[in-house]
Amino acid sequence: MQKKYILLDSAMGTQLQAGGLPPGAIPEIWGMQHPEIVEEIHRRNIRAGSEVIYTNTFGANRLKLEGSGISVEEVVRANVEAAKRSVRGTSVKIALDIGPSGALLKPLGTMAFEEAVDVFREIVTAGEAAGADLVIFETFTDLYEMKAAVLAARENTELPVWTTMSFEENGRTFLGTDAAAMAMTLEGLGVSALGINCSLGPAEILPIAREMRRWTGLPMIIKPNAGLPDPRTGAYAIGAEKFAGEMVPFLKMGVRYLGGCCGTTPDFVRALANRSRAVSEMAGAPESAAASEYASPECRGICSASKVTVLDGRVNVIGERINPTGKKRFQQALRSRDMNYVTELAIQQQEAGADILDINVGVPGLPEAELMAEVVQAVQSVTDLPLQIDSTNPEAVEAGLRVLNGRGIVNSVNGEKEKQDQILPIVKKYGAAVVGLAMDEKGLPKTAEDRVRVARHILDACGAYGIPRADVFIDCLTLTVSAQQDQAMETLRAVERIHRELGLHCVLGVSNISFGLPARAHVTASFLTQAMYCGLDLPIINPNQKAIMDAVASFRALSGADENCSAYIERFAEEERAAKAEGRSGGGSTGHDGTSTESGGSTGQHGGGSTGHDGTSTGLNGGPGRSAGGETGAAPAARMMEAVLKGRKREAERLTRDFLSAGTPGMEIIDRMIIPALDVVGDRYETGEIFLPQLINAANAACAGLDLIKAGLQEQEAAENRGTILIATVQGDIHDIGKNIVKVVLENYGYRIIDLGRDVKPETIVETARREHVGLVGLSALMTTTVGAMRRTIEAIHEADLPCRIMVGGAVMTADFAKEIGADYYVADAKASCDVAKKVLG
Repeated sequence: MQKKYILLDSAMGTQLQAGGLPPGAIPEIWGMQHPEIVEEIHRRNIRAGSEVIYTNTFGANRLKLEGSGISVEEVVRANVEAAKRSVRGTSVKIALDIGPSGALLKPLGTMAFEEAVDVFREIVTAGEAAGADLVIFETFTDLYEMKAAVLAARENTELPVWTTMSFEENGRTFLGTDAAAMAMTLEGLGVSALGINCSLGPAEILPIAREMRRWTGLPMIIKPNAGLPDPRTGAYAIGAEKFAGEMVPFLKMGVRYLGGCCGTTPDFVRALANRSRAVSEMAGAPESAAASEYASPECRGICSASKVTVLDGRVNVIGERINPTGKKRFQQALRSRDMNYVTELAIQQQEAGADILDINVGVPGLPEAELMAEVVQAVQSVTDLPLQIDSTNPEAVEAGLRVLNGRGIVNSVNGEKEKQDQILPIVKKYGAAVVGLAMDEKGLPKTAEDRVRVARHILDACGAYGIPRADVFIDCLTLTVSAQQDQAMETLRAVERIHRELGLHCVLGVSNISFGLPARAHVTASFLTQAMYCGLDLPIINPNQKAIMDAVASFRALSGADENCSAYIERFAEEERAAKAEGRSGGGSTGHDGTSTESGGSTGQHGGGSTGHDGTSTGLNGGPGRSAGGETGAAPAARMMEAVLKGRKREAERLTRDFLSAGTPGMEIIDRMIIPALDVVGDRYETGEIFLPQLINAANAACAGLDLIKAGLQEQEAAENRGTILIATVQGDIHDIGKNIVKVVLENYGYRIIDLGRDVKPETIVETARREHVGLVGLSALMTTTVGAMRRTIEAIHEADLPCRIMVGGAVMTADFAKEIGADYYVADAKASCDVAKKVLG
């Protein structure tokens, strides 16, 4: 495969349907029963120019095959063998095609991460045994599930791994992952190629692909749909020649692998082959190296599944508070597995301006690896910030990185070879960045020169393990100025030299500098400012200390990172107005009360600062104080609003219990507190401020309160009087993730939901709606071949003269077509379904 481009195949599903695949049949099993049809599809693609064909195994996992009586191994073997017969006498490669499991992973769903790994392990091992040449995971929208799939393949097979995800026109997947986060995470996990497939046509995918290219040097895969389908006819928007023409920009940008997804046929491959040859013969066509070999990406950073922290020299704050050093309350939370306390610390730091969160759970006598995984997953459930795994325990480091959703940092190595040999292979496996502490077996060097020497040694060791230079950060370490006054300047000198001479990112635990001194905030802020001007770009600090964050805001304004000083102005404008109203001069303050609670720091590696002897903080952004898990002085509705918005399940449950104990009627809590909170969440989802994970977390927090209310009511009707909604995926359609999400959200608005599942006959829907006195029916269809079943279902409801309204949704539906087939409402997402429910049922 030394050409500048390699042609993939066209849509298997589209051609199976044309070959007689019945609605509702499992394509992989049907392909076993009709191998001649599958083989002919492959051969037509090969004759058209395909050099890699995808096996008919997209849904061959145990969840989707459940109840069929046929094993994953049988399905995979039969369909790989069909592909092998098709490629005989050619050099065409066989890609084991694997799609999503169909289940949502925790915390959004019920599937555990390791269960997902095992689901994909079954498929990839069967595919390797059957003779596939490589694995392609395609059409994923959940980066966390994709990570599970990639780990399953890399840990259990020797096959190369390709990955493609499906994006919406807003540049994000259904679950909120953008091109940068996908590229960084999957490249770090060691995939051989990555890219985009399905959902959109070539023109819509192009800007997303261009953004992805900035973040990866790997060969890229582009496999778009033939535009969008017309739900009336099932025909896709663009033909073969137009499709090929719209693929030309991808060729010119050096995309290595090109093919077609839904709606495409071998004619599309043929047209693409002709156009590709013409482009490759043009002057100025991309060189082979540019198209096929790894090149350093233009941009670097770390990320969660939905948030990217760019590492380009600007200052990014690492929040230090999830660290037990010197914090008795946090240690107790770890002993009692009080994840509510831990998540509150995460939320507070994000609200105070942290860009990254440090996670340290090292308490003597506690199982660190187990705790690390639990805390990482808990923190990820309430915040979208990237994470830093802070531990010298290799088992804890791997446990944290394994369940990390995104690409993070490991803070644990130093100049000791033994420690490097333990930690760096783990860092490389999971594609993390790494912090090297400028100390070795002799301890912390006294001079800047020696710290630079150790830094060079760490950099060389990381290179030997294949960790890119750009992913190596150095911590020059901070000693207390009260005990070793000369070391403050040595640390600053070391930071300046490592930044200037080695060009590396610099990390520094700042808080230790002032330990043992009065009015610590002054010394800490001054040292932080000097360090930032020396090149510190990743300070580890307590973001809840206003004076410290004020110093960061000032530096960003002065350095030009804060363009037009807009963030600085926004931060201090309100203080300035308040000062003028009181007749005072402006200039800000060191805290909302002019004091700092930065007392009782620690002598740990990064200090960790302290939030006060009782574990409390100075509040969020200088606002009213609150302890983790505690209350503010806000009104009851505002407290419940905050709990739901932030996805704080235990907080919502506690508040609900308190309100009920105080005599507040359950329905008043629902109508005046929970539902308005969900409305705000829905509005933010619609405007793109939050994404599906946050929407579901908020719904689950609301559910914690609703369940308590329902359990305490004597008459269930009082809690269910909002009305009954029946939802189902129509006959012949086996997709239900979108429907399941709608169910979760509607339930948390207080409606009674009857979920009939997928592939449901019209008569079943009619009978159930009549028997259960349903006020609203929601129908879902994701396949162009099943919109006819949706039309028939709507006709059956109307013929039965049922007193209910009908809303419809799904990837193939449009507002116009919904009206044409007799639906009362078209809903594009879960929020829209709630709006309809309120309109119909109140």
